[in-house]
Amino acid sequence: MFGIHTLTLRQAETLPRWRRPAFLLFLMAAAMPVAFATWSALLNNFVKEAAGFTGVEIGWLHTVREIPGLLAIGVIVLLWVLREQVLAVLALGLLGAATAVTALFPSLAGILTITLLSSIGFHYFETVNQSLQLQWIDRRRAPQTLGWIVAIGSGASLVAYALIVLTWKTFHLSYEAVYATAGGFTLAVAIFAAFAYPQFEAPDPQLKSFVLRRRYWLYYLLQFMAGARRQIFVVFAAFMMVERFGFDVQEVTALFLINYLINMVVAPMMGRAVGRFGERNALVFEYIGLIAVFLSYGGVYWFGWGVAVAAVLYVLDHLFFSLAFALKTYFQKIAAPEDIAPTAAVAFTINHIAAVFLPAALGYLWVISPGAVFGLAAAMAAGSLGLALLIPRHPEPGHETILARARPLPAE
Repeated sequence: MFGIHTLTLRQAETLPRWRRPAFLLFLMAAAMPVAFATWSALLNNFVKEAAGFTGVEIGWLHTVREIPGLLAIGVIVLLWVLREQVLAVLALGLLGAATAVTALFPSLAGILTITLLSSIGFHYFETVNQSLQLQWIDRRRAPQTLGWIVAIGSGASLVAYALIVLTWKTFHLSYEAVYATAGGFTLAVAIFAAFAYPQFEAPDPQLKSFVLRRRYWLYYLLQFMAGARRQIFVVFAAFMMVERFGFDVQEVTALFLINYLINMVVAPMMGRAVGRFGERNALVFEYIGLIAVFLSYGGVYWFGWGVAVAAVLYVLDHLFFSLAFALKTYFQKIAAPEDIAPTAAVAFTINHIAAVFLPAALGYLWVISPGAVFGLAAAMAAGSLGLALLIPRHPEPGHETILARARPLPAE
């Protein structure tokens, strides 16, 4: 199990196209969303029907789900004994296996436990996968390639959602059957990746220690704000559609399907746009759009706007969030090559600091005023906008922010 041959990226260019590093990234980009998208699509209906969840319980569930994200810094310790590629495949397999058995534990304790396990797989996979992307993809083609990776992930989610919409009522499917099928597929892909691919060696050996550099401060802050803001979207936007408008499994899944269909088409264009207009402009555009969307979410509650407005906002919300890969390419441009792996772990932890306490805390606010939750998210997006304006048009080492006027790198 796991390829015993080690090849450099240059040597890997002689392999068949399907065995090259980029194709492995594409394959994992397709496998992960099948499990995660299915889990997300069924989650709100499953927890409400199986365990009678309210906003309070859903907030605690997502707090538990984000604990492994906060502990993503532990990836650095695991890299002392495991290669990044091996860890990525193992984490992907854990995500698939945990998703497969989710519906077998229809209680608060059971749901929280299996969610924690699947979340360990998801967050550790994402941490290592982001590092591998930045190491294996040429910097000049990074925005376009990352755009294609987003599109492939969206396409995989689209297939999963379409199958749920078409078969859920037609074949009277159960939560157990759907979770088992989706998780089993992701697990099967992880097993295939373990046997079919050699180990790829990036040209720059990665530091296997904790890296926290002053010159990356803006990247760290943007990661923190992105994590806090994302929680409100992930936890409460879809829950709103179920709680306020009574969406069933098919309707929630259809909404997700529309999201990913649009993303599959638009993400490569966004990749080209980031390459042309730069990370600062892309992130400014994203944050301005999110401010408008979150304020409009509040309007759904404050002014009684209907389900059609809420559904359109949900699609726009997801579309703006897909521009987040501009943050990855910003870091790729300012980072020392050997810092990518350890900083990916540190940044993933920073991204999840707010995620651990925010869902539970906002679950109580949600019971009092759902509109206030989205008003807070708009304020967070405004803070991110201010930070994004500090990104230079052409970031590079020594010129990470507009405040660092191409000064020499400090000795660290």
